[in-house]
Amino acid sequence: MLRWRQFRFIDCAYGAIALIAVAVAAPAHAGDVEAGKQKAVTCFACHGENGNSVNPLFPTLAGQQPAYIEKQLKAFKAGTRQDPVMSPMAAPLDDKNIADLAAFFASVRKTTAAPPPARPVSESETSYRGTRSGIDPSAAKIPTDDTPPALSKEEYAKANQIYFERCAGCHGVLRKGATGKPLTTDLTRKKGQPYLENFINYGSPAGMPNWGTSGALSKAEITLMARYLLQEPAVPPEWGMKELRGTWNVIVPPEERPKKKLHPYDIDNIFSVTLRDAGKVALIDGASKKVITVLDTGYAVHISRLSSSARYLFTVGRDAKLNLVDLWMNPPQTVATIKAGLEARSVETSKYKGFEDKFAIIGTYWPPQFLLMKGDTLEPLKIVSTRGLTVDTQEFHPEPRVAAIVASHEKPEFIVNVKETGKVLLVDYSDVRNLKITEIEAAPFLHDGGWESTKRYFLSAANQSDKIAVVDSKEGKLVTLVDVGKTPHPGRGANFKDPEHGQVWATSHLGDGTISLIQTEAKSKKAWTVVRTLQGQGGGSLFIKTHPKSRNLWVDTPLNPDTALSQSVAVFDLDNLDKPFERIPIAEWAELGPGPKRVVQPEYNKEGDEVWFSVWSGKEEESAIVVVDDKTRKLKQVIKGPEIVTPTGKFNVYNTQNDVY
Repeated sequence: MLRWRQFRFIDCAYGAIALIAVAVAAPAHAGDVEAGKQKAVTCFACHGENGNSVNPLFPTLAGQQPAYIEKQLKAFKAGTRQDPVMSPMAAPLDDKNIADLAAFFASVRKTTAAPPPARPVSESETSYRGTRSGIDPSAAKIPTDDTPPALSKEEYAKANQIYFERCAGCHGVLRKGATGKPLTTDLTRKKGQPYLENFINYGSPAGMPNWGTSGALSKAEITLMARYLLQEPAVPPEWGMKELRGTWNVIVPPEERPKKKLHPYDIDNIFSVTLRDAGKVALIDGASKKVITVLDTGYAVHISRLSSSARYLFTVGRDAKLNLVDLWMNPPQTVATIKAGLEARSVETSKYKGFEDKFAIIGTYWPPQFLLMKGDTLEPLKIVSTRGLTVDTQEFHPEPRVAAIVASHEKPEFIVNVKETGKVLLVDYSDVRNLKITEIEAAPFLHDGGWESTKRYFLSAANQSDKIAVVDSKEGKLVTLVDVGKTPHPGRGANFKDPEHGQVWATSHLGDGTISLIQTEAKSKKAWTVVRTLQGQGGGSLFIKTHPKSRNLWVDTPLNPDTALSQSVAVFDLDNLDKPFERIPIAEWAELGPGPKRVVQPEYNKEGDEVWFSVWSGKEEESAIVVVDDKTRKLKQVIKGPEIVTPTGKFNVYNTQNDVY
């Protein structure tokens, strides 16, 4: 049976608006309005509160007939109507979700009046804290631009604090964008304050945190941040050798350190666990699941890395503080520190034969540069700026931040991702004084990545280009750029054998629910192509992981605004990749009290028979680490207690040292 009706059609490409009459099929399902209301929160960022759009690029959904909404969503899901933003977000919806959404939006009155009051925020949503930048906001130069709407000095200072603590990591200090979209005034002023407020409030399934509905920012703070984004950005100070040497501290000189391991723990099976908001790292014994020690580090440690010998652990905080930890001591302790800048994400150590443990490198977000150091003391040796021209438009970029760094197994080189310029730098450390750097043009904005199974080819995500760059570390050149899903974010990625396509490396995505499998057998005709695309449980994924001894592939979704997804993980059977994933309720197994309980970063133990997950709540809430038996996919143990504060990244010594993923 067909129904005739009229509806508004918006052609975004040309701005044309027309009223047309079409015949549409009656909805196949009777939708549940209340269920649709719960699901619709993921639509509000673009389509407005309750579907009342504040941006002409996105149509108003409130008051639309259910059949129309069902038809459009099913077309997106089927791929018959392509859209660069909507398609991946709609893909995880099943027919019932679509019917429920259609019923909800049809029940909402279309209005141009002020939006209704914000829904009450539950206690479990009030504890999520976003990524803090290491930059002191009071040190940043405040522009004199008084373009309306003007902010007072007090308002600007408060907004500056919020931006550097929560937003700069993705959008950049100068707001030129990378993992997050650009927020320069030529763009924000076109979008307008109401739209900015709406997006900050609701976030998106593409990875933008829901700052308002999570309780992280108040309504007044959201309004302030929208006004702040209409102002010109602040500029922080530089950081050179004088500042570096002023922070360098050798606590225990190499000659005073032990000559052998002094404790009974198996170093290979120790986990270095980031206690994010506490500014600490916990070292946990993988066998007993007991905390060995807790170390003071930089704020929100981004990664832990091991020296080639696995004696030394390096941790880098988002505030660019680098800790060198001697794992032979009883208990392990920090033996040297340095603050390498104002904000950082990456550290690595020399691994090539003859240079083991000799050098370390840290890459900073601000200033945009990297630093070479002595591996056993962190003594600063050479600073190299990364400012330069972009690979696409050949324009100068003032803030090309250093993202992932890996150590080559083929040559005495560090492989350095420069985010904004889209360049991969091969830094030859065999002669630091006469430093040689090979510049490889890839694509913006380079972020994280890892080795394929032979450790010759480095695969790196170019977030906003939706590509994976393949670099041959032996030949020192780009092999190709591989098109993948929306905003790839693999962590180190995952290596395994596809039953049909052979050896592959996989990435999940922030911007959609897919997992792309890239064939990595260099001599194969299918090499460096996506040979299979899996459908996960949604966008907002940060990490994907497997192990050579496992036949499971684990995918997290901690930044999805749907709590059912952010509190669980998807797991695929690697022997039956045509089967749907299984959803594992990790947060539920942790049996915690109130808190956001976002589940993040699967990490295997040394033997590959356990996989560990962080259940990340607020600083004042209870968090946990959940250990799962990899073979049975059943709960094995929950690690929690007063020391486990906001756990995020976990790094097993053996797997990190040997690039096992």
